[in-house]
Amino acid sequence: MYFVAMKFLLALFIVCCLSLPSMQSNLDTYIVQVQSPESQSMSMDLESWYNSFLPKSIASTISNEEAPRLIYSYRNVMKGFAARLSAEQVKEMEKKSGFVNVWPERLLSLHTTRTPSFLGLKQNIGLWRDSNYGKGVIIGVLDTGILPDHPSFSDKGMPPPPAKWKGKCESNFTTKCNNKLIGARTFPKENGSPIDDDGHGTHTASTAAGGFVRGANVYGNANGTAVGVAPLAHLAIYKACDSFGCIVSNVLAAMDAAIDDGVDIISLSLGGYTSPFHSDPIALGAYSATERGILVSCSAGNTGPSKSSVSNEAPWILTVGASTLDRKIKATVHLGNKKWFEGESAFHPKGVSTKFFPLFVPALNASEFRKSYCGSGTLSDHAVKGKTVLCMMGGDYSRIAKGQAVKDAGGVGMILINRAEDGFTTSATAHVLPAMDVTYEDGMKIINYMNSTKKPVARITFQGTILGDQNAPVVAAFSSRGPSIASRGILKPDIIGPGVNILAAWPTSMENNTNTKSTFNIISGTSMSCPHLSGVAALLKSAHPTWSPAAIKSAIMTTADTTNLANGPILDETLLPASIFAFGAGHVNPERANDPGLIYDTPVKDYVPYLCGLNYTNREVGNLLQRKVDCSEVKSIPEAQLNYPSFSITLRENPQTYTRTVTNVGEAKSSYIVEIVSPLEVSVTVKPSTLKFSKMNQKKTYRVTFSKTDNSSTSGVVQGFLKWTSNRHSVRSPIAIVL
Repeated sequence: MYFVAMKFLLALFIVCCLSLPSMQSNLDTYIVQVQSPESQSMSMDLESWYNSFLPKSIASTISNEEAPRLIYSYRNVMKGFAARLSAEQVKEMEKKSGFVNVWPERLLSLHTTRTPSFLGLKQNIGLWRDSNYGKGVIIGVLDTGILPDHPSFSDKGMPPPPAKWKGKCESNFTTKCNNKLIGARTFPKENGSPIDDDGHGTHTASTAAGGFVRGANVYGNANGTAVGVAPLAHLAIYKACDSFGCIVSNVLAAMDAAIDDGVDIISLSLGGYTSPFHSDPIALGAYSATERGILVSCSAGNTGPSKSSVSNEAPWILTVGASTLDRKIKATVHLGNKKWFEGESAFHPKGVSTKFFPLFVPALNASEFRKSYCGSGTLSDHAVKGKTVLCMMGGDYSRIAKGQAVKDAGGVGMILINRAEDGFTTSATAHVLPAMDVTYEDGMKIINYMNSTKKPVARITFQGTILGDQNAPVVAAFSSRGPSIASRGILKPDIIGPGVNILAAWPTSMENNTNTKSTFNIISGTSMSCPHLSGVAALLKSAHPTWSPAAIKSAIMTTADTTNLANGPILDETLLPASIFAFGAGHVNPERANDPGLIYDTPVKDYVPYLCGLNYTNREVGNLLQRKVDCSEVKSIPEAQLNYPSFSITLRENPQTYTRTVTNVGEAKSSYIVEIVSPLEVSVTVKPSTLKFSKMNQKKTYRVTFSKTDNSSTSGVVQGFLKWTSNRHSVRSPIAIVL
């Protein structure tokens, strides 16, 4: 408990201690904990006592170098101080009587896994206030189960479940349920209890609707108050997966039960490869849920940045891609040639080391390529012992497993080199030894350094949490991309949300602490972005209980952000402007989604002519709708004619015209004027150009015509948007054109 408490105090004050000098410096900010002077029989004031730990001579020998100095003296929260020091000076300080501990600089994250704050959600105002934090809404999470004793799932301040709830907790789990965790079931039941043996389900459930938990962190990183997006929503857990994956029959059974139980949102951080909707189990289950007014939120997949890799792309599903936060958990590798490269890591050492260790690459030839992935049992103790090992991403081994393999072989550190296609996307993993992620480009530079010298060495330093990345949100490299194969006339993914280095509840301590239930982990994936949107959907459902799933999805999409914190375009993993098939409508903005002005509602009956327009057979459409359908009696529509909040068009020689119908949910008397930003070499016309409303829920229809310009010579993907603007609202529909 002492170590945990001191880490909390450190994080509480580190924001005051960060100092970034403009002059050249080999100094860093350190927090130094010492004993009181009285305990050392010293009759001096604290300021003098603290100064006694600093180097005797603080004058810099080089005029443009920063000198060591005291920054802050702590008197109440701890006995200690903050100072600018070199690593060598810290090592000398550790020898002095009265020294207790030292930590390098960190920056506190005050709110959650950072994401509610990053999404603009604030206590007692805006959407959290209007939705009462998601009160009364039930989120069904289909995943690997849950750790019910985690404080994120406490029911403090939670009301009982609504009267419509028909679910249950299995007999071996009844005492674990409460007003937060109102249902827990396993599929198949004989597999045991809904206890999460993997961690994935606990993480996603707490991201969507976990309660407030103070002091959440991993190795002191991302320290703050953890809270889900909809903290007063109820959770119903359906364990249909394990660490090996999700059997389709189990998933369908779980979705079936969730629909019967009365959930409002189904959150699915799972999926397979694209397939026609009539043979896609997720699409089938989601359609049935949508018919009953249940919004289904799904991850887009982790097979990016390949084109047409998106899954879960049915138009009745909210398909969620992943993006970064403005937070980095920084680590740096320093090479023997004095060059250095930054990356990320959630590991943090207990002390400070200035020692350089030899570098080692397991394999540099094709015949031994498996060793380069650092899989279990592939490394030689003799070759690795005492060295920092370079490992390549891939080979079906997790980041932590690679680090464990290095540690088991006697290695002292690991530098994990990402794939070339990952670009600048890095992972802050809670490693089992000093380790960090670097980009492929930087990894190759490190290998080139190794090839240039007989005795390559390096050391890894850990700077911890750094906020303020103005490039955020950046589309993650792994986030699957469109265009959709199953239906090219529907733009997918729909939206992106936080999915990189997300801190949330975890069943076990990553630091092997056994004296706390408040355990967290930092992981990445569209599995993490999906529950963020599930939580946002729950807030909107609570604030607008009569809205349909399509209305909620429309509100999220038409109000999304399309710029980053620097007010530039959203970037991808290459730090170049991202394709519309990477981010869809943009990055979720929950506060704006709460008041969208206009919505594109899609009645369930509209999916019948849409499905017939996909040239499915009567039997295939009937299988999906669970009733007989004769498409010859249905007026089929092209895909892009579905009343969707976005446009995805394959444009050849002839112009194409589509209609859209919007519903007024803003001011009763309002007028909207259209603004068009046409894709390159495409003409877009909208009639009428003004929509006037006289009452709430009034509907208006407009026509959009797309045609190539006379001098069109472009091929490939071009993008633009149309936007309806009133005095208070801006309703944006993205346009993707394949020429």
